[in-house]
Amino acid sequence: MVAEKCNFKENMVTRIVDLRSDTVTKPTEAMRAAMASAEVDDDVLGNDPTALRLETEMAKTMGKEAALFVPSGTMGNLICVLTHCDVRGSEVILGDNSHIYIFENGGIATIGGVHPRPVKNNDDGTIDIDLIEAAIRDPMGELFYPTTKLICLENSHANSGGRCLSVEYTDRVGKVAKKHGLKLHIDGARIFNASVALGVPVDRLVQAADSVSVCLSKGIGAPVGSVIVGSKNFIAKARRLRKTLGGGMRQIGILCAAALVALQENVGKLESDHKKARLLADGLNEIKGLKVDVCSVETNMIFIDIEEGSWTTAEMICKYMEERGILLMQESPSRMRVVLHHQISATDVQYALSCFQQAVKGVQNEIGI
Repeated sequence: MVAEKCNFKENMVTRIVDLRSDTVTKPTEAMRAAMASAEVDDDVLGNDPTALRLETEMAKTMGKEAALFVPSGTMGNLICVLTHCDVRGSEVILGDNSHIYIFENGGIATIGGVHPRPVKNNDDGTIDIDLIEAAIRDPMGELFYPTTKLICLENSHANSGGRCLSVEYTDRVGKVAKKHGLKLHIDGARIFNASVALGVPVDRLVQAADSVSVCLSKGIGAPVGSVIVGSKNFIAKARRLRKTLGGGMRQIGILCAAALVALQENVGKLESDHKKARLLADGLNEIKGLKVDVCSVETNMIFIDIEEGSWTTAEMICKYMEERGILLMQESPSRMRVVLHHQISATDVQYALSCFQQAVKGVQNEIGI
């Protein structure tokens, strides 16, 4: 697992560098030890002490009154939307390139009867304030229109390459929400990444939000779960919805113990993840045939484009890289995504760059260019 050159032998890979996502991390020894010794009870009955400890810690960290552990980020967002939009036929304003709108199976509509009103995301993940306000339904038209109840933001914004929404922007959206009697939810799957990148305390970054979902198994590398935070009344309603959706589990302290370790040990590693991402992005941008918008690399995500006119494709490069132990995610015929995490070392980055360089040359050689 220490080979520095991208050498390949048939059916033999000397190291694996998994850059598909920050969800692929393996539990550390400290996490496994904490899980093995976790004090547990029945969380559906509200008695699991380790779950309560995690929820208390997360609520405090986010500057909110209460928190609730949920099995996944998708369920967390679904619960938050349904709790705010508690009447079927309600409407939520959200980005047209957001995770909730694109990647969560349309759950808010199919399960909750909530109508999504997508508004164009800018390249940096924001939505123009005037477009948000224009999308809010006039209450005078309630006989014809869905009733706007909620605005959703995403920070960091995954489909924009992990771009960060500033605290000033989030505050402005929060003011619009309050002006119109709406609620604001933040899909904060990678909110700690945004906080570190912006240099803003995470509680300040989400101060304007009525609810936030925080993924534990992405940036901070816990094996399972998310936490949603909000007011005590909001979390009480959310707990009932979690049970309705099948998310009420029993001795979840085993999972929460690993998340507590992640909070203690891995938040501090995010700055290093970001630096390695920028190092990789700079190196990729120097490879002829590949293109990276390095200005967009604010956190741990990189989108790699195949230059127009190149004979190389994303599928060919991904295959070539996989044979050498580098795992990527193909986004389109001409685009790939890589995500850094705490289990990717500086030598892994150099090894990946070496393989990318050889991949472009190797693919071209294979097709006779």
